[in-house]
Amino acid sequence: MNALKTEFEFTLPRGYVDSEGNLHKTGVMRLATAADEIAPLRDPRVKSNQAYLVIILLSRVITRLGQISDVTPRHVEGLFSSDLAYLQRFYRKINEDGSSHVPVECPSCQAQFEVDFSHLGGSRATP
Repeated sequence: MNALKTEFEFTLPRGYVDSEGNLHKTGVMRLATAADEIAPLRDPRVKSNQAYLVIILLSRVITRLGQISDVTPRHVEGLFSSDLAYLQRFYRKINEDGSSHVPVECPSCQAQFEVDFSHLGGSRATP
């Protein structure tokens, strides 16, 4: 019996810089629940600005961002736009497919294989 994978690691393209100047590039996102998608709709920030929905939603499902284990909307607000876009794509991928793997085909030999999307955000070797 296969256990359902509910948490997925990711690497941000740029990384979150905290108030002390520390860079946080890796993190963990869990699968969203119905409550994660419904609760933000009651938030006054979302009611006044629908675009804020993604900020609240991501702050609920990101369980770790570098050394930060209590990710808040303020942390998500501080992300670079490329990192926010990456996390939105990553959220859709894992919640729609239940996997961070994407099927691809080699353009030269047409061999088919899977690539782990979680590592496409940035290189682990990049500071």
